[in-house]
Amino acid sequence: MRRMATIPELFWNRIDASPEARAVYRYAEGTWQPLSWRAFAEEVVATAERLRRVGLKAGDRIAFYSENRYEWLVIDLAIQLIPAVHVPLHAPLTGAQARYQIDHSGASAVIVSGPELAARLEEAYGELSTSTHWFSLEPIGSAPWEKLETGSSGVDIRAAEELGRSVVDRVASNDLATILYTSGTTGEPKGVMLSQNNLATNALATAAAYPNGDQDGVRLCLLPLSHIFARLCDLYLWLVQGTSLAVARSRETVLEDCQALQPSWFNAVPYFFDKCYRILREQGKAEERGAVRRLFGGKIEYCCCGGAGLPEYLFDYYQSQDVPVLPGYGLTESSPVISVSRPDAVRRGASGKPIEGVEVRVAEDGEILTRGPHVMMGYYHDDEATASVIRDGWLYTGDYGRVDEDGFVYITGRKKEIIVTAGGKNMAPVLLESLLTQDPLIEQALVIGDGRKYLAALLVPNFTLLRQRVESELGPDRVEGMCEDEQVRQWYAEIVERQLASLSKYEQVRRFALLPRPFSIEKGEMTPKLSLRRSVIEEHFRDEIESLYR
Repeated sequence: MRRMATIPELFWNRIDASPEARAVYRYAEGTWQPLSWRAFAEEVVATAERLRRVGLKAGDRIAFYSENRYEWLVIDLAIQLIPAVHVPLHAPLTGAQARYQIDHSGASAVIVSGPELAARLEEAYGELSTSTHWFSLEPIGSAPWEKLETGSSGVDIRAAEELGRSVVDRVASNDLATILYTSGTTGEPKGVMLSQNNLATNALATAAAYPNGDQDGVRLCLLPLSHIFARLCDLYLWLVQGTSLAVARSRETVLEDCQALQPSWFNAVPYFFDKCYRILREQGKAEERGAVRRLFGGKIEYCCCGGAGLPEYLFDYYQSQDVPVLPGYGLTESSPVISVSRPDAVRRGASGKPIEGVEVRVAEDGEILTRGPHVMMGYYHDDEATASVIRDGWLYTGDYGRVDEDGFVYITGRKKEIIVTAGGKNMAPVLLESLLTQDPLIEQALVIGDGRKYLAALLVPNFTLLRQRVESELGPDRVEGMCEDEQVRQWYAEIVERQLASLSKYEQVRRFALLPRPFSIEKGEMTPKLSLRRSVIEEHFRDEIESLYR
């Protein structure tokens, strides 16, 4: 088991090991500009000093409401050097949702990226409290907002660095480092408390699972840093490994950023890999040798995948392209990494092996349990919820799975997502949804049927491909209203039957609805890691669902 450690310790170890090496790329004035570890450290300590000047101190909660950007890296580490407690808020949250997390955490300061998110909070609060510090990275020009500079000018860097280094001796490994609110698939979000040791040991053990990366290689961060997957496996892993890091400009520019930066590695969710596969298929390039490597910039070695199960057809495709997608497993409550696949230890359908110091066992009912330094401190101000998931040191993950004779972990479904039909049949909807979305004409799928006589599904078409097929086979005049077209519905009926043909009779989807729009984060139907929020989707499409059971 790894020794106790802290994020400030990892930070200063990296600065001392390679101060002049290239650390990070920042996008400014239309180009990607490199910064050294020394230059980056100066921005971090300067930002920490500015936050201290307004009275923020060790243990204060600081909420950061922002989309991904370069400054996210600076602010997270600056908060750790106070050392305060970082409460990251997902950028897609509504003002009311953000207010709940700010108030529940008792944040002393709030930092927003700019006017849009500030306006959401102003609307949610009506009047912003003068007892809270309100900062913005971009100018707002109205009280009580104050622009937070992250550059090093105007700060005594030597004195600020001395103060930042002294934190290593003052912060304890069991000190609270962050509170992350789980977006969850049901119910109010809970504040997951992770300690310095939770984060640092998880980063060290995860890094130890992979071969030493090329120090000239670039890691591209494209997942939300407000989620623990990207924060641990991009930001903190970067501190340990010492390669270069770049934060993609947006979801829409990821592939363009790949061409400019030529990354060696990145982390993503299955949805992203499926989208890239579909792009190559639509271009007629999917079977060309080297197609994936070219799409990702030309230097990609491997990618890691988490957040949801990787369908086997995607695993097989990327393996065939010599750009393996390596599945891992974890959750916010486990800091997050429990198991990872490595280039030399990967198995179809598995989520890798547990990392160093992490124990995994399977309960009698099939639930995955885990124990080790990665298990959270608990839920903030919710002892009852904490006691329900941590028993005798074991974290009850809520996931069903198994561990094979070689130690590979397989996840077979979510305990809370298991459908029990009126006939008493149990099944995992994620399996059926994975099979359905393997067909290129189905972009997203949600299978329902809990307490019902049979299964039904909400299907989101791939509108681009469907439109092309309708125009080609039925004529342009049939495009409008194509989701209600009887011939189109017959196509989808055949797809559903074909994709689920290998399953038992009670696992068949008997009826389906074609939806006119995709599920979205903005409407609260997906979490930031793109998991389906089933209860929200079922509420939004209640009429469509009821029609399937009339």
